[in-house]
Amino acid sequence: MSDTTPTVQFLSLEGELRPTDAAEEFADRLAELTDDNLRAMYRTMQLARHFDAEASNLQRQGQLALWIPSHGQEAAQVGSAMAARAQDHIFPAYREHVVAMVRGVDLYEILRLLRGETHGGWDPTDPANGNVHGYTLVIGAHSLHAVGYAQGLQLDGVVGTGDLDRDAAVLCYFGDGATSQGDVSEALVFAASSAAPTVFFVQNNQWAISVPVRVQSPVPLAQRPTGFGIPGVRIDGNDPLASYAVTRTFLDDAREARGPRFIEALTYRLGAHTSSDDPTKYRDPEEYAYWVARDPIVRFEKHLRLLGEGDTFFADVVAEAEEFGDRMRRRILTAGSPDPATMFDHVYAEPHPVMTEQKLWLERYEASYAEGVQ
Repeated sequence: MSDTTPTVQFLSLEGELRPTDAAEEFADRLAELTDDNLRAMYRTMQLARHFDAEASNLQRQGQLALWIPSHGQEAAQVGSAMAARAQDHIFPAYREHVVAMVRGVDLYEILRLLRGETHGGWDPTDPANGNVHGYTLVIGAHSLHAVGYAQGLQLDGVVGTGDLDRDAAVLCYFGDGATSQGDVSEALVFAASSAAPTVFFVQNNQWAISVPVRVQSPVPLAQRPTGFGIPGVRIDGNDPLASYAVTRTFLDDAREARGPRFIEALTYRLGAHTSSDDPTKYRDPEEYAYWVARDPIVRFEKHLRLLGEGDTFFADVVAEAEEFGDRMRRRILTAGSPDPATMFDHVYAEPHPVMTEQKLWLERYEASYAEGVQ
């Protein structure tokens, strides 16, 4: 909390526009955001938080095998996701529910994934899903996938042509704990050496399950990519304007063939790491209270009120968010069970003899029960 690393921040805790010195080079990006964009940021954060709370309840009631909360990290995600252009590709970790929502993914598919009904949840090749690739629970593994895809964009000739509406980049999300993984270091090496159009977006939520970031890294995470030759910047991850401005700038840098970039979004996981975790075992209540006072939704509401938004808007959004959460709950409770045979589908991109054999075995096994009854 006493770290003096330069941080890009536009909003004060009171919601006033007070950019830090580090924010000056990114300030022009705020002119791109309309009043409708700002309202959409707030609405998305509220809907996602209500969805998150409902999903946590569903897991406790046995409807989901696991849940990974995004509570407290909404601003980092909504700003960065809105900064991506339509042709960009997104590689999430496993708690980027807000990102998925911004890009058009039906959040019900995330519930299905964590209920064990599907291998991937959604089709990343479907344009309706905004080029959002599948969740990856193997910590940091997807950073290599992201860089590989970015190198593919280079080979496809959609990087550095000067056409911002066509050139593409990759936005890769992971947490502070993933920076301790070898895969992430390898991804940084490959990205730097090939100038792959990749923006690494680290949500530093202070805890890799129960290990604090200060134990993982003796220096701020934003400084670590410089050793790989990649520029890094720290932002206030609870300020959606900072998240938007820096991510938009860095993605455009990447698509213009200026090489990869790295963002450390300083935020906090207000909930548990997952539904299997009890953060009261390792977190200091004073630290928790410090970050509750920096709740991104509360801060952004203050900002919108200063801009003239009234009670009606906020009441309408909360009502919509509550209905959204209720609708997701009803969809899960009325979904029924999937056909067990679907577990063999889409394990491989092409038909695979082992999967075919196992699927036939299951069919014969289930048929044997019917034969026994006869």
